[in-house]
Amino acid sequence: MTLTNQSGPYNIYSYFVGYNPPTSINPNPIFPKIKRTALLSPFTFVVGDVTIRDHTYVGPFVSIRADEGTPFYIDRDCNLQDGVILHGLKNKHVEVNGEKYSIHIGPRVSCAHGSLIHGPCRIHQDVFVGFKASVYNAQVGEGSFISTDAVVTGGVTLKPHSFVPPGAHIDSQAKADTLSPVPKTEEEFAKEVQRVNQEFPSSYSLLFGKTRCSCGLSY
Repeated sequence: MTLTNQSGPYNIYSYFVGYNPPTSINPNPIFPKIKRTALLSPFTFVVGDVTIRDHTYVGPFVSIRADEGTPFYIDRDCNLQDGVILHGLKNKHVEVNGEKYSIHIGPRVSCAHGSLIHGPCRIHQDVFVGFKASVYNAQVGEGSFISTDAVVTGGVTLKPHSFVPPGAHIDSQAKADTLSPVPKTEEEFAKEVQRVNQEFPSSYSLLFGKTRCSCGLSY
């Protein structure tokens, strides 16, 4: 059967936004806190103690699952592109301003298609996490660039503006300390990705509906 609609797209979008299921690991069900100006794309999955701040774009098939490690914090003006996964290990945290988080993502962070952000980790502002890259048990300094298929793990801390080359495996502090600054070309690329994705929350809202729930859904 062919679907046609002369007046615009069909509203067949589906989401799941809800409490984490009570378990022995995480017994207290908590509903996500999502700002009205953030945007959840179709087929997103968000559960548990998750905070998503203003003007953040969450792409299709993103999974933000605070059912084990918790809580998660995603600051304003971020973009989590198609297929990004956020999850965390139980009882493993980073500390930010005296508070414990499984995952803490600062403002204006771009997580490109298919990347994995696994707690415990902290990603500071203006970081680019590349296609299919992984960050686990690490702290990533402001303005860093993690390239396609790279892995950052092992409890390392990347200094600000570190460049992780494509496919690199940064699993010791010695490796992290030898990283070069972000090349100008990659810095400009990250800025352009951020600029483009910042238009999506307001633009897609015109398609999905102007009335916004505090949970991030449009109707």
